[in-house]
Amino acid sequence: MIKGTVVKVTLCGAAFLLSLSIGATVKAATIKSDIGIAGITPVLENYYTATADQETGDAEKLLETLAEQVETKQSKTGVTEVVSPYANLGISIANDYVNIRSEANTDSEVVGKLYRGCATDILEYDGDWVKIHSGKVDGYIKAEYLAIGDEAEKLIDDFASKYATIKTETLFVREGQGQDTDIITMVPLGETYYIKKEYDEWAEIEIDNEESGFVSKDYIDISVEFEYAISIEEEQAKIAAEEAAKKAEIERLEKLAEQQEQERKAEEAKKAAAQKAAEDANNAKDNSSSNNNSNNNSNNNSSSSQTGSGSEIANYALNFVGNPYVWGGTSLTSGADCSGFVQSIYAHFGKNIPRTSREQASGAGYEVSISNLQAGDLIFYRNSSGVVNHVALYIGNGKVVHASNAREGIKISSYNYRTPYKARRIL
Repeated sequence: MIKGTVVKVTLCGAAFLLSLSIGATVKAATIKSDIGIAGITPVLENYYTATADQETGDAEKLLETLAEQVETKQSKTGVTEVVSPYANLGISIANDYVNIRSEANTDSEVVGKLYRGCATDILEYDGDWVKIHSGKVDGYIKAEYLAIGDEAEKLIDDFASKYATIKTETLFVREGQGQDTDIITMVPLGETYYIKKEYDEWAEIEIDNEESGFVSKDYIDISVEFEYAISIEEEQAKIAAEEAAKKAEIERLEKLAEQQEQERKAEEAKKAAAQKAAEDANNAKDNSSSNNNSNNNSNNNSSSSQTGSGSEIANYALNFVGNPYVWGGTSLTSGADCSGFVQSIYAHFGKNIPRTSREQASGAGYEVSISNLQAGDLIFYRNSSGVVNHVALYIGNGKVVHASNAREGIKISSYNYRTPYKARRIL
């Protein structure tokens, strides 16, 4: 690399001149790209400074990294312009979606859909059309329905999501920006969280619904992710899966209603039998008490006969991954909150547990050690005030399924994606 070369970096709408004379201060944005695209998911690391005591090799390595990862072109003035990694990015600006066609005309087959805000690679231009690749779809879209390049960059904050992946063994999540603020919880290596807001040195991450905190950017990798196109086949499969989930929920509710009706009739019959027995024995009080004890034992036996194994419960819960989170909800398909989710799962197997996570933590089943978890166990988490505010269902292999938050819905996480408080076994 020739000393004194000047590089113009155009990135996200800003330009930076890099003077590579030895001894000069160098600032640049290094770019790691995971562009397998469907949405182009570049990982942009923080700006950093190569100070005056850097050796020549460090500065050269910096430029070589840039040169390897972005396209360059040489202008007549001798200034090398590093083209933005978003130069071939397109974002749909259609009101709802735009059809992706097999050829560059409206008579050709529709092979997919690109919904508003979804991203795509621009492969080539064909008159008023562009050839694109997004998700599993290749095809053509009219250019008028896309923001491309610089215009697409301006929409990144509107349509892209940022995520933090933990890159240290255990990371403190704090109430504020600064190591002098209180610790809310701890999060493990490799777990990923949505970034609510990014600051110079800190990022506010979302853990669960209404539960967030700050982590140092020194210990996270930040990825920028877009939604992408859906093929016709994928759309049909999605519709079929949604219908199957709705059918499963209807069947669950029907089964529950039938079970409740059977229990009501059985209870009425037992009461009548108890009353008759009391009258026949001429000792209504003693015989009524005896029969009530018998009734209680019968109820317990009936409930136990409806339950499945922990693995069966865990496998059933996995059917609803991807369904929405709804505060106060108990529907496995239309939406549930964390406690409503596990309550409905257990109701399917004939087990009644309390409604809220706090009540479940104190009165559902019996407590077991976190080190002795089995599939089907409930794991509870506390907020910064020490109050239980979340519950998840353990599915084995260090994982839980839970209704997390409105953004991500019902999902799978590591059991220690936040610091676990206690566990209870229902079976």
